[in-house]
Amino acid sequence: MPLDPTTLAPLPSTPAVSGVVETLAFFRDPDFARSRFERYGDVYETSLLGQRTVFIRGERAIADLFAQGDAVEGWWPDSVRELLGSLSLANRNGAEHRARRRVVGQLFAAAALKRYSPAIVALVDELSLELLGSTTAEALVPKLRRFAFSVIASTVLGLDAVDRDALFVDFETWCRGLFSLPFPLPGSPYALARQARQRLLRRLGALLQRAQASTAAGQTLAAGGLDLLAGGLDEAGLPLADDDVVEQLLLLLFAGYETTASSLSCLLLTLLRHPAELAWLQEELDSLVWPPPPGEVLGAYDPIRAPRLDAVVKEVMRLTPPVGGFFRRTREPIALAGVLVPANRVVQVSIVASHRHSNQLHGRGSEDLEVFRPQRHLAGDSSATLLPFGGGERVCLGKALAELEIRLLAVGMLKQLSLELQPDQDLALAIIPSPSPKDGLLVRSRPHGWRGDSAGADPGADA
Repeated sequence: MPLDPTTLAPLPSTPAVSGVVETLAFFRDPDFARSRFERYGDVYETSLLGQRTVFIRGERAIADLFAQGDAVEGWWPDSVRELLGSLSLANRNGAEHRARRRVVGQLFAAAALKRYSPAIVALVDELSLELLGSTTAEALVPKLRRFAFSVIASTVLGLDAVDRDALFVDFETWCRGLFSLPFPLPGSPYALARQARQRLLRRLGALLQRAQASTAAGQTLAAGGLDLLAGGLDEAGLPLADDDVVEQLLLLLFAGYETTASSLSCLLLTLLRHPAELAWLQEELDSLVWPPPPGEVLGAYDPIRAPRLDAVVKEVMRLTPPVGGFFRRTREPIALAGVLVPANRVVQVSIVASHRHSNQLHGRGSEDLEVFRPQRHLAGDSSATLLPFGGGERVCLGKALAELEIRLLAVGMLKQLSLELQPDQDLALAIIPSPSPKDGLLVRSRPHGWRGDSAGADPGADA
């Protein structure tokens, strides 16, 4: 149905013209979107490096965007688009996007997750033993990032430890450049990421060729993911070319890694800063079995068996979602929360601002939305629509794997370890590419049940 502009409000706009100052603020200020929402409303427009960009928050505006899917398409900043590659499904639209998403999505289906779960449990135990064996404070963030990468690289791609390590360093370099300024100055994060991308593509291409050779020889691979991708069909029903598959592999690594690593770091940081809620969760964890019974891993710690764990995960995801926002581009004029948005506008859905939007909470003020209170998800106090992994037809491909990893690691580590925050460290979050404690989350690890002093508590956490 054609839009009637006379029934819609005009689009509020900031005074930004070139967008240079706005872009710098966008990358540096974690409160960038929310401060402007308070000034201009739930739908407003600004300029980022010359690109007119519309920021939206709140359930109504987001629902309107999803309801007009045919009028929008996927969009990414130049740095992401270039580093993912032109063949990546993230840069495809329409039938091309759906065909590649269908192929890659097989790797995160329930049957695939069931196959991966024993290896994930083993990696959780391996990390727990490593931490228990340390006599000094350790930075958890790099260990959690390596854990998340090991899961996706070993269970899905079937890589051994040597191949994982060879990929990991370049992959971290590539990730750091994703949301950087897209200027290839020598030594810049973007330039280094472009170089790392070429090395990654060569390694992934060689990996694919080995998998194809093994399949042709009738040999069974350690993981079936590469078989599924290599046998995938494009939108015309033709097999995907090798270079197409390799770019999907690169996206696959990112989808199953970055958001998970961020979520794990923020989960443990939040619990360690809120000892009362950690103790509340621990009461439930003490009644659960680790490792989970064989064949029951997918449901062992689901919301029915572990409702407090589910509430904690939801609350962490609400306050520190691993994806701060996602983008669409309007192909034609659309209406968002009663506001007219013209064609050829980039729309950025602000997940963080939406999760803390006061209109989404029953009976409480906006101050409560800044507080870590997982009990809200059990008491029915929250009506918020949570989108920690994005939403719509482009929701993060690795969402199901990430949720499984988060629950397995939370139960496995917290049943085996008592973690204590080291004092005098910076617990503020670096935001790009995903939230993560700046000093790496330094902790001491003790066997579960160990009781020390309260040095690790943060007295100001609930102030």
